[in-house]
Amino acid sequence: MKRYLSMINSALEACIPDGNFGEQKLIDSAAYSLRLPGKRVRPALTLAFCELCGGEAQKALPFACAVEMIHTYSLIHDDLPCMDDDDYRRGQASNHKVYGEDIALLAGDALQSMAYTTMLSDTAVKAVGAENAARAARVLAEKSGLLGMVGGQTIDIMSEGKEPNLDTLTVMDEKKTACLIEAACMMGCICAGADDAKVAAAERYAHAVGLAFQIVDDILDVTSTTDELGKPVGSDTDNEKSTYVALLGIDRCRRTVDELTAQAVDALAVFDCDTKELADFAVALANRKK
Repeated sequence: MKRYLSMINSALEACIPDGNFGEQKLIDSAAYSLRLPGKRVRPALTLAFCELCGGEAQKALPFACAVEMIHTYSLIHDDLPCMDDDDYRRGQASNHKVYGEDIALLAGDALQSMAYTTMLSDTAVKAVGAENAARAARVLAEKSGLLGMVGGQTIDIMSEGKEPNLDTLTVMDEKKTACLIEAACMMGCICAGADDAKVAAAERYAHAVGLAFQIVDDILDVTSTTDELGKPVGSDTDNEKSTYVALLGIDRCRRTVDELTAQAVDALAVFDCDTKELADFAVALANRKK
């Protein structure tokens, strides 16, 4: 993770453009959120699965950066007053608290476009091949769009204030959280030219990890503190959102996380190389404290 983190942060920094005119505030806003100290789980998984499939992590870096840009844009929008109205993200003031709602909204829009510019740059296409680059970009578009992450966020908004339903909650989190992690893992395999069986196995791994990740988030929202988590706790309750903790209780939630983590580890059996690090990674995410 330390090696990946250094690579990702350096590559993200290189993607930030210089302003030519009045857009400098927009660039500063996008860069602010992109530079906040995060776990970089998604881009790290892109690099890990690329190497697992025999590829070079360096060649997958533009695609790893693209995943992080999409994730960052979603966080900026998620914190806006019209959404969750959160004042803090990753231990720092939310983007709109620093740059205003209008610029924050545009910064999210800009990061989304920037993701595809980065993935489909001449350098990225040359590194992995035009067909693989196009396929990876399509996967990210599908997993982050109407029927993926954005669709899940919409279900989340429409569910506020309603009686919680486990099926609805599961579908919502499959889309809102798991889909982008699925894209990250699948893109790593695609960048390495892996076959369909490995891409599908990466998707299964990510699906299980993604749901476990969200359930742990729900647990931390009621058991952690704002200082520990780096963002406000109790916001799910304040916004009358359905959560796994509200439906199942903490003990059953923890058991479900363990079951999903086991499913993630089982999905790695398809790969020929040593998968211990990815298995350990899934366990570490399940046991995280922030």
